[in-house]
Amino acid sequence: MESGSRSNRQLSPALCYSSSTKGGQARSPSVIVIGGGIAGLAAARALYDASFQVLLLESRDRLGGRVHTDYSCGFPVDLGASWLHGVCEENPLAPLIGRLGLPLYRTSGDNSVLYDHDLESYALFDMDGKQVPQELVVEVGIKFESILEEANKVRQEYSADMSIQQAFSLVFERRPDLRLEGLDFKVLQWYLCRMEGWFATDADNISLKCWDQEELLPGGHGLMVRGYVPVINTLAKGLDVRLGHRVTNIVRRYNGVKVTVEDGRTFAADAAIVAVPLGVLKSQSIRFEPKLPDWKEAAIADLGVGIENKIVLHFEKVFWPNVEFLGVVADSSYGCSYFLNLHKATGHSVLVYMPAGQLAKDIEKMSDEAAANFAFMQLKKILPNASSPIQYLVSHWGTDINSLGSYSYDVVGKPHDLYEKLRIPVDNLFFAGEATSSSYPGSVHGAFSTGLMAAEDCRMRVLERYGELDLFHPVMGEEASISVPLLISRM
Repeated sequence: MESGSRSNRQLSPALCYSSSTKGGQARSPSVIVIGGGIAGLAAARALYDASFQVLLLESRDRLGGRVHTDYSCGFPVDLGASWLHGVCEENPLAPLIGRLGLPLYRTSGDNSVLYDHDLESYALFDMDGKQVPQELVVEVGIKFESILEEANKVRQEYSADMSIQQAFSLVFERRPDLRLEGLDFKVLQWYLCRMEGWFATDADNISLKCWDQEELLPGGHGLMVRGYVPVINTLAKGLDVRLGHRVTNIVRRYNGVKVTVEDGRTFAADAAIVAVPLGVLKSQSIRFEPKLPDWKEAAIADLGVGIENKIVLHFEKVFWPNVEFLGVVADSSYGCSYFLNLHKATGHSVLVYMPAGQLAKDIEKMSDEAAANFAFMQLKKILPNASSPIQYLVSHWGTDINSLGSYSYDVVGKPHDLYEKLRIPVDNLFFAGEATSSSYPGSVHGAFSTGLMAAEDCRMRVLERYGELDLFHPVMGEEASISVPLLISRM
């Protein structure tokens, strides 16, 4: 996809019409999809295949949203989502990934939110560059799981919610034997750091009541070796896509919707699917007329949106251990860090530093050069003879006006059903995205599945109005049911 492109063969200049008659000829039902991330693309693809007229409006100069495969290093690197969580046929994305023949590198066979890499693939170091014995890493990992089990007992005893951080404090008061000191304590902080990365927020923001409410698919976690861009391109093929179209106003009436973009142009259709990130909805940069119901606005306000970024360091050659993850342990989770070793999965000499929560927010205040240097200094702590990177890439999901966050999380004291409330349609407005998935929040397959659900809800609602339910295909065609085995490797 060419940067800045407004119109090419794929991005046709056709208008989106409503399904009213003109000149005696009935037009197909129409829908405007707002947001060209995985959810919006899934919805647009499904409705297009169901014979709807579909117009997709995307504010960026590219498609994919928080799925962004960068090629500036000469090979694909995902600056946003990069894993398939749940490498199995039950995953909603599995049929498409299988048909495309995209290889997956399984980084873990464990389905826990605590590990997206197996314990034996870690190499942890202290601030002096001394490697933590693997036996100690395993022992503290077992202790961490015991602490979580005790925290779940706290959850059962208290009616009010609290943060994971608060629950841990209560656990240590009750069970002094679970308290750790010295190097053990630092390794425990590293495990907490990894948990914070999963939720993209700090432990004092993670809900004890809801932290384990998402559904975990079997099969562990698989890295998309060629990046997610082939999935994006396949979903977008043939669609009427308008890049650089930032939506500012959505008017809904009984007979359709009108959508206005930043330059004042207006588009009309029978319905709209709003598939923008939760952070954008929170910013109120899109005005709804009439305003959304109070319960919908409350869902937007009360769901959390966290930040996890990537700082990609490309080196001339590999000088680090042949493990999937390098980690730095410290006295606090904020001081810990970890690097994903892409060489093990892709063969390229790349390490990816992945800060989350407050640390990610603080790094976003830096210039790209300063951020890359900060990451490199973390690496130098454990590998003093590390050579300087020849290239770097830095993501800014928290401050990017098109995302304003990485992915959603449950706020302490707020119910998990807010995800479902955010998904529920309002008249002829439908909602999709990872933050509308109560089963799979924060994941690509969660976003994808909500796009399909929104498309089916939209199809039924629009066609019921016109009494044409029998005339159009359901959004899931025959091709979606074809099963092709996933290509999974483990070096």
